Amino acid sequence: MTTTAEISRRETLPSTRKSVTHKFAIGGHEGYLTIGLFADGRPGELFIKMSKEGSTLSGLIQGFCRAFSLTLQHGLPAADAAERFRGMRFEPMGATSNPEIPEALSILDYVARYLLLHYGKGE
Repeated sequence: MTTTAEISRRETLPSTRKSVTHKFAIGGHEGYLTIGLFADGRPGELFIKMSKEGSTLSGLIQGFCRAFSLTLQHGLPAADAAERFRGMRFEPMGATSNPEIPEALSILDYVARYLLLHYGKGE
């Protein structure tokens, strides 16, 4: 019989790790996506910082990043996790600064599509 501890083993990132920081803009709102990487290059954590954010949006995005990071650390592949957020629609939305993703339906849609392009199965 499999126990809960065996199913939900968390793989934490080392104290010093490589990361990728990507600057983007959606509908005129600039932001930075930082992806902390495991030693093998897999994403293990996300951070998003938006330049024009209110406290509610900031809190929700921080919550999303924590939850998304935990799913990666518990073994869900980045592509599977990103698929659940692709297509989410809310402001800010619109044209982006990234020619690979010219339009985004939301910050979460953009991040999911970025992860799929660079760490998943593509669009």
